[in-house]
Amino acid sequence: MTDSLAERAAGPTSTDFRGLMADFPTGVAVLTAFGPDGRPHGMTCSSVCSVTLAPPTLLVCVWSGSPTLAAIVAGSRFAVNLLHEDASATARLFASGDPERFSRVRWAAGPDAAGPYLADDALAVAHCAVARTEPVGDHVVVFGEVRQIVREPGREPLLYGQRRFAAWPAG
Repeated sequence: MTDSLAERAAGPTSTDFRGLMADFPTGVAVLTAFGPDGRPHGMTCSSVCSVTLAPPTLLVCVWSGSPTLAAIVAGSRFAVNLLHEDASATARLFASGDPERFSRVRWAAGPDAAGPYLADDALAVAHCAVARTEPVGDHVVVFGEVRQIVREPGREPLLYGQRRFAAWPAG
């Protein structure tokens, strides 16, 4: 065993925890919302989880300093764009912080949209109303009641794990 007693007593570092979570593959989503000025905001997110079927609710975890979080909270709604296997470039773009990201992808928003729909990149979109928020450390857990679902059949999900993107394995 290479850990010293002092290292074990101090608990895991943020690097240790990141390594642990990197070993847990997950789907990739882009959260989108409109700010108070009507401008779209968005960010890549892999912290998405179902909560309950009745009412259909999911949760997302967002860094508390995120402009996308500010737009979600201000508008009380957001969209979760689940990305398909060919959308890793979009996942990287929305993780980059590029202020022009929405000019680099095709998106749409109907009158009932909770946030922009990434038309070429999403295999499904959940339009959500914010049910509640809960601050935890440097993040905020946002619970979203799903009000509308749009699905694009025939695509496979994009996965992220061990710090790389991959397609759903052929089975």
